[in-house]
Amino acid sequence: MARILYIQTSGTDASERLYAPFVLAMTARNMDMDADIYFMIKGVTVVKKGAAEKIKVGNFPKLSEIMHQAIASGATIYICEQSTQLLGMERGDFIEEGQVVGALTLNDLAVDADAVITF
Repeated sequence: MARILYIQTSGTDASERLYAPFVLAMTARNMDMDADIYFMIKGVTVVKKGAAEKIKVGNFPKLSEIMHQAIASGATIYICEQSTQLLGMERGDFIEEGQVVGALTLNDLAVDADAVITF
């Protein structure tokens, strides 16, 4: 099965950039592809508990709705531990569906992916 890795580096201060990885991951899952989303740098702010509920751009639903749809479709959420440390965030600050992982995981995901897309 094909695998796509989406890397989200933009944070809640760039709300127009936050929908794409979730929408594309849902699309990949509907195409019977594996979809992973790795949040790093400011991207970790997107998966902080309660953050996505506060984001709504244009006619799109709240980001939290799209995020939960992507997760329900089977997209896997990874959160960069080093980025959380950089921003002074604790492991318990994030959505339950997210796995806090190290840099090694990102490298493994990228090597195993058939495509890598960064936002």
